[in-house]
This record gives sequence, structure tokens and C-alpha cells, in this order.
Amino acid sequence: METCLLQTNTGSFLGCVENGCEVFRGIPYARAGRFEYASVIRSYDKEVDARFPGPACMQKRAWPEFEHLEIPERKFYHREFREGIQFTYDEEKGLNLNVFTPEKGDRLPVIVFFHGGGFDSGSINSSPFDGSRLASRGCVVVFAQYRVGVFGYFTHEDVYASEGRDGNFGLDDMMQSLVWVQTHISGFRGDNSNVTVMGQSAGAMSIQYLLCSPRAKDLFHKAIMMSGAGRFPKFSLPKPCEQTRSYWKEVMDLCGCKTLDEIRKIGPKELLQAVETQKTRRKDNTYNTMPVVDHFLLPEGIDRLIRHPKEVPLIIGFTNNDMYTVLLAHVSKKYAKAHGGYLYYFDIDAKGDNSQAFHSADLRYAFGTLASSWRPYAESDERASGLMMDYFARFAETGDPNHDGAPVWDICRGRAMRFSDEGACMARPKIGKLLRNTFKKGDPS
Repeated sequence: METCLLQTNTGSFLGCVENGCEVFRGIPYARAGRFEYASVIRSYDKEVDARFPGPACMQKRAWPEFEHLEIPERKFYHREFREGIQFTYDEEKGLNLNVFTPEKGDRLPVIVFFHGGGFDSGSINSSPFDGSRLASRGCVVVFAQYRVGVFGYFTHEDVYASEGRDGNFGLDDMMQSLVWVQTHISGFRGDNSNVTVMGQSAGAMSIQYLLCSPRAKDLFHKAIMMSGAGRFPKFSLPKPCEQTRSYWKEVMDLCGCKTLDEIRKIGPKELLQAVETQKTRRKDNTYNTMPVVDHFLLPEGIDRLIRHPKEVPLIIGFTNNDMYTVLLAHVSKKYAKAHGGYLYYFDIDAKGDNSQAFHSADLRYAFGTLASSWRPYAESDERASGLMMDYFARFAETGDPNHDGAPVWDICRGRAMRFSDEGACMARPKIGKLLRNTFKKGDPS
């Protein structure tokens, strides 16, 4: 292992050299107790050993019985992104991030990525998330963890009474990671006045919420949203925090807890077991375990806030077998057109099975990590991956993905940049294919 030591104005960081980049993993960026809002670490008194991955935020995957790999979709994604990797989980140390930076340069554009996982799980140490190949194109790449599930989206009136807001611990973590970037990234050769937020699935939806939040408006300057952007139907939008408290009170009852202090003290496995039981009793779990209108980050409903979001250069994308494919294609295109964004349609079917371009299939292409997959990717896939990274790196630098030698990517007026085995070009998605795949709900098996 070749190591490197980076001295900055805010601390010293011991990392590794990989693929021509300096890599720093597991850097703690904030501290928070259970159901408390995070406090950003502004400086480091001791040298930070950032040679190894940090733990993921506490979640159901910490115990095999909660992961339910007997469900085909979950087994599929486990094999796709996590098989063979040893993850650790820690409630106190999960707020950490990984930084990939070129060995040379100064004031480089910054990309901050938020993973998906349905607001319920996920880790920046999954196999697609190696930022060295994207960073080698002249940008600093950051992957940030955030709290998920009950630890990220629990609500209680006593939290609101003491904090003036409720829930959204996970969404606030993302915002605090951006505060960390503003404070520290110049020491990693990044430009804190040129930050692109990038996310996939729940990470992309979270970016959409941050675009609507007045409190996040000065923390980033561009956005890339993969499979999770657009004006979604009202029934799927965040509920007011007051409307989710009864759900979490039922969880407290299952734990035998009557007060906020009591549920803060029980073991994480006991708490997750109660959530597991609650999910068997309720059919509205998704809408109670995600971001809420907290009257702070989100001062009012998304259906109103989204009418006047922070206007930044945008890239929005979806795949040919995505979540509710035709709906996602429609809302993505509509939002891109309304805000002068660039739209892409990922139409490269996955090799090795019949899952097509499943939800998340574009992640390895975006980071150039095809080689770490079990799939028999071909030279055409490597070319598509290289082109996608070139587009994203150029966009992070200038707000425009176009560059010499690449197909011209027009701002969305109805067509999208289609990535396919034949190459990339502006095209309209085939509605028939999207409709057929919609009935599969984008759930591979």
C-alpha cells in the first residue's frame, strides 16, 4: 500500500495512492447522537488515519435476518454491489466520507455523491463507488454517508419542541457534509465555489429536496440526479412531520418505550426489530420512513417549493428498466425541460442476464468501475463508461457536459442523450419499451 500524507489548514490526513489519485477514506465529517442533528467537524487536532473504509451508518443490513436476501430483488442487488465486501456498521461513527483527489492540481471542480437505498440502507463502500477514475479527469470526488431508516427519519414532538424541527436527520446529514466540503475541500485541491452534488435513487431525490431548501442554497452550484428527479405525484411527496409521528409512536410501543429519552437508549438491534415488526403491520411504511416537511430544511410542501427551486445547471437521467420506468421518464423529462437541464436515457442492457438496464445499472459506468462487477462487460461498455465520465467531469467544471470529440448533448427540449451499445446520440426513448418494463416495476430477479 503506497501511502500519502496531506497537510491542510484544518488537519493532517493519511491516505493511499490509487490509480494516480490520492484517496482518503472514512474521514469523520460530523458528530451526532441518536435522533440529534449533526455538528460538523471544523478541524482535526490529531492526524486522521484515512487509509481504510469507515463504517456505514447503522441500518438493517447490520444483521442478516433483517436484510431478507430470500427476496429476489434484494438478493439481486446484494450480488450486484455488495457481495464479497466486509461492511461494518456503527451508529456513532457512521457519518464519514471518502475523498478521491488528483495528485496534482488546485481549485479543481468538486463532485459530492449521495448513495441510494430507499432512505433505508446504503453505503459509500459498495463496489461501484471508487471515484479514482472520475477524479483522474480533473475533479475531486467525495462520497458521503448519511443516516438511514429509523435513525435518519424518526419523528417525535419532543424533537420539535427542543429543536424547532423534526425528522430529516439523514437529509440534514447530507447538508452538513456539504458544509464540511465548504470548510475543508480546498485542502484537498478542490474549489468550494464549484461544487456539483450528484446522487442516485434516494440520493437523487434528496438532492431535489435540497434544491428546494432555502438553507442549502449556498452549498452547491450544479446537480446530477440519476433515477430520482422530477415532479413526482403528490401522493409520493414528503408528508408533514406531524403526520408521521403516530407511525413512530407505534414503533416506540413495540420497544416498550414511552419517552424520547428511553428510545434513544435501547440497543440498535432491538430498535430495528421493532421496525421490522411494524413493517408487517402497516402498508404505508415507505411514506413514513423518508424525508418529511420539517418546517426547517423543508419549510412547506415539496409540491409548492418545487415551483421555485434553486436554479442550477442540471443533468437528469433514467434507465430503460428503472423504477416505474415510464413515470420516471416522464417526470424527468418534464423537469429537465422546465429548468433548462440535460437529460440522458441509459439504454445499455446489463450483460450476463435478462435484467436489461435495471435501476442502478448506470452507476458503474458513471464511476468507471465495470471491472469490479461479475458481469462480462465488453469494450463497448468501457467506451460508454469513459464517455459518461468525460461528460460528467466536464459538466462539473463548466456546467455544460459538451467537449471536443464527443457527440453534442443538447439541452432537453424533448430528446435525451441516449447511451447504447451502438454509442451515444440525441434520441427519443422508445415508449413501448418503457411501458413494457414499467409493468415489471423495474424490479430485477
